[in-house]
Amino acid sequence: MDRRYFLAFTAALATLPLSAQANSGSVAYTPGLVDKALAEGKTVFIDFATDWCTTCAAQNRVIQKLRAENPAYDAGLLFVYFDWDQYSKDELARRLKIPRRSVLVVLKGDAEIGRVTLGTSEEEIKALLDAGIAA
Repeated sequence: MDRRYFLAFTAALATLPLSAQANSGSVAYTPGLVDKALAEGKTVFIDFATDWCTTCAAQNRVIQKLRAENPAYDAGLLFVYFDWDQYSKDELARRLKIPRRSVLVVLKGDAEIGRVTLGTSEEEIKALLDAGIAA
C-alpha cells in the first residue's frame, strides 16, 4: 500500500467517530429549520458546534449521556446540530448573537429559554435541558 494513501486513509478514519458522535440523535441544521419548528410549537435545543472542537465533543458526551438517562429530553425537545464551520454567517447565528462554536441554546416560540457557552459540566447542561422540557 502506498504510504501517502495509508496515512490519508488513517487520518480520515480517525475523524469518523467525531463526525458520527456530533450528529448522534440530532437533526442537521438547514436554513429555516429552526423557525419552522418554533412556528409548530416545538422547543428546540441547538448545538452550535464543529466536528473538530474538543469543547464541543465534551459537551456532546454530556448531552448524549443525559439523553440516554432521561427519555423526556428526546420527547420534549428537537435537537438540532448547527455546523458552525458551514453556517457561522447564517441569519440564525446573527439573530441569536452566537459569538462562537461551543454554544448550546434552547428556544421556545419567540423566547430564548437559556444558553450555555463553553460549559461542559453535567450540572450546567442538565439545567439547560430541564429548562427546555419545562418550557
